[in-house]
Amino acid sequence: MAAPSSASAWRKPLWIALLVLASVVFSLGFACAVPLAAFAAIAALTLGKRDAFVLVGAVWLANQIAGFAINHYPLEPSTFAWGAALGAVALASTLAAQWVKDRLPQGGGATAAAAFLAAFAVYEGSLFAISLVFGSGLSNFTPSIVRRILAINFTAFAALYLLHRLGVVAGIAKEPPKLAARQRRA
Repeated sequence: MAAPSSASAWRKPLWIALLVLASVVFSLGFACAVPLAAFAAIAALTLGKRDAFVLVGAVWLANQIAGFAINHYPLEPSTFAWGAALGAVALASTLAAQWVKDRLPQGGGATAAAAFLAAFAVYEGSLFAISLVFGSGLSNFTPSIVRRILAINFTAFAALYLLHRLGVVAGIAKEPPKLAARQRRA
């Protein structure tokens, strides 16, 4: 097997680093509204399964570090519990986006939109379910707040998706790995 070209050796680490850096910027700007569903969807669409989970874990960790070190999250058990829940839900959102991506034709805007919607639905639905179970944070699920979180996630997803597409055109990003639905059915 041939060794990877020098271009392919730096593309993926650069993309992952850019996304983690972007997540820190979002963490500083939006604190508790960091668009983890958007990162989950873009990771699922642009990386293989393992790398997508690694990226989403790194994005979550960067958000937690920024939250505690810069935004001064309170050092309380409930804060740590919600942080862990956000990490688990972000990974579940990645899984949902990958599941949708793997079952639709690859490379189109409809697949990207469906993967994003799946990630967002799992993200918000899971957080709502956790809030119901623990009776904490239900006030964060009013229609106006959910619309705001959707708008933040959609805008972030659209910007990251466009950035990736521009990178592909410019030759500094590569097309995402494809697992065509047709191949699995054969």
